[in-house]
Amino acid sequence: MTRLPADPRALALLIALAAALTLGGAWAFQMAGYVPCELCLKERLPYYAAVPVALLTLGAVLRERRDAAIGGFVLLILIFVAGTALGLYHTGVEWKVWPGPSECSGAFTAPAKVDDFLKQLDRTAVVRCDEAAIRLFGLSLALWNALVCMALLGLANLGLLRSATLGRGGVARR
Repeated sequence: MTRLPADPRALALLIALAAALTLGGAWAFQMAGYVPCELCLKERLPYYAAVPVALLTLGAVLRERRDAAIGGFVLLILIFVAGTALGLYHTGVEWKVWPGPSECSGAFTAPAKVDDFLKQLDRTAVVRCDEAAIRLFGLSLALWNALVCMALLGLANLGLLRSATLGRGGVARR
């Protein structure tokens, strides 16, 4: 059985790598032809923030800056709470539990004039937020995003707990 790393250094590095790999996966799907919707692009923002924050947190742990390490893990927790919320919100939009942004999931209303129609085409997003572009093992990418954020949230929480006991060399004391 594989154990989670207990060392804050390993946790911060693992979070940075997982966030970077998640972004890489999103870009790979995009390069494969799956155009992201507006919500999908917003769901990437926590990962863009998490990579540098996790690396800065790693630096704080290595420099034995306990307060900075704790602050870094707290910030990562907040980032992944937001990421989880975005993923769950998008999943609810896909399942039609609640409406999504009108720009990508609102109802189409026929304009009265052709000029109005052409203007509406310019403002209408092509990719809908309320339809999953792809499903992996029966789950949409929005739900997978929420699950990944929850896992990284757990790692950030563990990192916070371990940072509270930092000793020499950034290693948690037992």
